Amino acid sequence: MDWNKILPVIISICVIIIVAVLRQYSRTLASITATMPLNVPLILWIAYRAEDSSREKLGELSTGLLIGIIPTVIFIGVAALTVNAGWSFGRVLVTGYLSWGVTLGLLLAIRHFLVI
Repeated sequence: MDWNKILPVIISICVIIIVAVLRQYSRTLASITATMPLNVPLILWIAYRAEDSSREKLGELSTGLLIGIIPTVIFIGVAALTVNAGWSFGRVLVTGYLSWGVTLGLLLAIRHFLVI
């Protein structure tokens, strides 16, 4: 078995189950659990364990993760605003992903032109 591929899936399933159970008791605790940085250490560990891993490649990966989190925060903000505005779930998702994609595109363009 290749634990580098299996472990992230198992942990993700466990987090989904924990969030579903916690939601019955505390929406705040469920939200905190859902946004815990579990995938980041897993991704870094998988990259670290790769045969061709180096400090430089891990640094590039970490920078990519940092850039990737900003559109996710925008997605959550847009989702919160649109849900509170009474939008349907489908419109919330479409608008959230649209804002995520636009933000990611802008950040990648900025990164390309500034060579970050």
